[in-house]
Amino acid sequence: MTSQTQTRPPIRFRGRSFLAVVLAPEAPIEDWLADLDALAKRSPAFFAGRAVILDVTALAPSRDALRELVTALTAREIPIMGIEGAGAGSLGPGMPPPLNGGRPSGEVAMPGEAPPAAPVERVTGAKSLMLESPVRSGQAILFPEGDVTVMGSVASGAEVIAGGSIHIYGALRGRAIAGAAGTPGARIFCRKFEPELLAIDGLYRIADDIEPSLRGRAVQVWLEGDAMKAAALD
Repeated sequence: MTSQTQTRPPIRFRGRSFLAVVLAPEAPIEDWLADLDALAKRSPAFFAGRAVILDVTALAPSRDALRELVTALTAREIPIMGIEGAGAGSLGPGMPPPLNGGRPSGEVAMPGEAPPAAPVERVTGAKSLMLESPVRSGQAILFPEGDVTVMGSVASGAEVIAGGSIHIYGALRGRAIAGAAGTPGARIFCRKFEPELLAIDGLYRIADDIEPSLRGRAVQVWLEGDAMKAAALD
């Protein structure tokens, strides 16, 4: 009787990149949390299904203060998967692991049980993605490699994230996040300006902070230093 020795395959480790939203709180924390609450109120699903990194480099908090901040974010249903700027050692039981470095890449999870089919996509160059149909509510489009052009409109509840600039030939009623690859020179262009949220290179602005006279017009949005600027194109 012959016995066969079965050998198990070796354990393999693979790396994988995902897009993570980086929260970088600033003092005073109470004011920063209030601004975060305002963002969440305007766009309740913004953090849904997202990987979130907490960058505390600017705060240099104590262990107790850091634990209180993580608890405050968890109470707002913003689970933290890792913490940057808190040193390389363990942060203690129940705390997220320390992280160092990273780059925006991967997928954006779309909220909802049955999201609609994605619009037709066409890569027009090494750093450009063209969407030939509208982006409907509940859809999230991610292209960290460069610019995104939408031939139609971006509906309320939809989201477009680009590593470079965003060009929308219809109405912008959802969220447009440009410069996600760390590109402060990125811009947002649209034919009809009615956004829920705008962001360029990590600087956000919600609808309530947008100049009312620009609504419904063709607009471009850009950064000047740490300030977000918007101007009509017509």
